[in-house]
Amino acid sequence: MKIVQLSVKFALCLLIALPAMPAAADFNWPAMTKSADGVAISYEVHGAGAPTLVFVHGWSCDTRYWRAQVPYFSEDYRVVVIDLAGHGHSGLGRRDYTMAAFGEDVRAVINDVGAERVILIGHSMGGPVSVAAAQLMPERVIGIIGVDTFQDVAAEMSGSDLDDFAAPLRADFATGAAGFVSGMFVERTNAALRDWVVADMSAAPPEVALSALEAMFADVISGAARAAFAGLDVPVVAINADLWPTNVEANREHMYSFDAVIVEDADHFLHMAKPEVFNRELDAVLTRMVETRAAAP
Repeated sequence: MKIVQLSVKFALCLLIALPAMPAAADFNWPAMTKSADGVAISYEVHGAGAPTLVFVHGWSCDTRYWRAQVPYFSEDYRVVVIDLAGHGHSGLGRRDYTMAAFGEDVRAVINDVGAERVILIGHSMGGPVSVAAAQLMPERVIGIIGVDTFQDVAAEMSGSDLDDFAAPLRADFATGAAGFVSGMFVERTNAALRDWVVADMSAAPPEVALSALEAMFADVISGAARAAFAGLDVPVVAINADLWPTNVEANREHMYSFDAVIVEDADHFLHMAKPEVFNRELDAVLTRMVETRAAAP
């Protein structure tokens, strides 16, 4: 009996000594919703403030790639980060991972959070995905910001170009992806960051990655990527690295409004490799975009 009493006393003392754990409701848990085809889409919401910023990751990436932006921008805005279908914690099972289908993923999340005024921020493939999403809800999207994307929407590509490009990925995805992604960095990029991104993207599900890549370039070949801007009356701004040239004048011929900010000595993952510089530039672009929208009749 004394042993039982001592055990109870010890347990009570231990509970008192331990720091209080937050209740489940206190954690900022990710949420799930379903895209138009029923695939489950994972997303997170941080902060508050209008407009809502929706960050869309690139090819074979996920929400983790925005980890340097979420705490910074959630101080002034409601920030939503999404795992597109087949990426991160979102579902699989889609037959074709097209830009249009990814656009539906973005729309499903925006509907789920009830956002009325949205700025879409898309890295790499997330750029054309953002355009596809804006086509689905032009009344809600007030701007699109590309991150190292939209270098030249008038650029042409052939089917044989795609076959040559995709051949190493089709033969051995992990090895081919590692070689492809390695070329997206500049020499002075932090080696640990570079190695992690290369390893992470090379570990993507090959069927998802190949489907998405082939669909994205098929839109370039057909002209659909360029035509997607027709009738889309929202400003587009690209924050691009100087790794590849950005054809501002060519883009302006196909967009309602286009401007570009070029970050020097930066690579394809400038938002990760140079977060302080990138966040400052993005903050300035957002401020101008919101002020211009507010001043519009």
